[in-house]
Amino acid sequence: MAFPGVWMTKSESMIYRVVPKCACSTIGQIMFYSDHGAFYDGDIHDSRAGLHKWSQDESQPAIERAVRAREALTFTCVRNPYARILSSFFDKIAGIQRNGRRYRGNLVPQLAQRYGIEVGSPENGFDFDQIASFRRFLLFARDTIRFRRPMEPDIHWSAMSGHIATFIANGGRYDRIFFTETFNEGMQDVLSASRTPVAVDLAEVPRFNESEGHGPRRAHKVSAYFDDLSRHLIWDIYKDDFQLFRYDFDDPDNKLPTGKIDLDEVHAKLGR
Repeated sequence: MAFPGVWMTKSESMIYRVVPKCACSTIGQIMFYSDHGAFYDGDIHDSRAGLHKWSQDESQPAIERAVRAREALTFTCVRNPYARILSSFFDKIAGIQRNGRRYRGNLVPQLAQRYGIEVGSPENGFDFDQIASFRRFLLFARDTIRFRRPMEPDIHWSAMSGHIATFIANGGRYDRIFFTETFNEGMQDVLSASRTPVAVDLAEVPRFNESEGHGPRRAHKVSAYFDDLSRHLIWDIYKDDFQLFRYDFDDPDNKLPTGKIDLDEVHAKLGR
């Protein structure tokens, strides 16, 4: 078995399948705190101790054993596809990363050359046509996901259902899938059902948005970025995300889900 993208507390109280751009930094810090009584000092994605991660070879036997035993509460978190792809664009394409550089080195220059994307710079206050550049980025994202060109799809804009499906396909089962948009309610349900060494008061937990402050702010409401072609592309890429996780395709400005997630349906459709 292989469980890429899976994190687990050292106490084995909970197992989390990371879905990028869905509050993963905050969730990871809460998991860390629930074991140690303190938050990780830095970006939780950089931690090499205090949290089991499948990417760390020494953690893999413990994660595989816990997934098989199904004693630890297992969960993940999803987000409105419209908001998620916008966040990916503003963070990974238009923004400057924590190391002071552009994401993936020469990716942004390549997009400027091949797709005509402009993203501005800190020197000009990130002054660029956000709507036009985002729509061009969306064409690029579609090309990577549907045709795997000019590169493999990136984890930050590939479909949530794809991330979530790998865990199911390899023998895992989710006990909870909750919404970023109602984070405290969903995360509290996970904590209440888990045997954590340290109690967590969600009201006291800060939001760990590692991308905030490193790029331009979104200047328009969500629907302004999506014309008819953009919405066609979004449906082509994220149809399963809209349907399985109950998000409103017809109204991009309605960030809230329209109903509850059916876990049996998710496992049946993504476990094929």
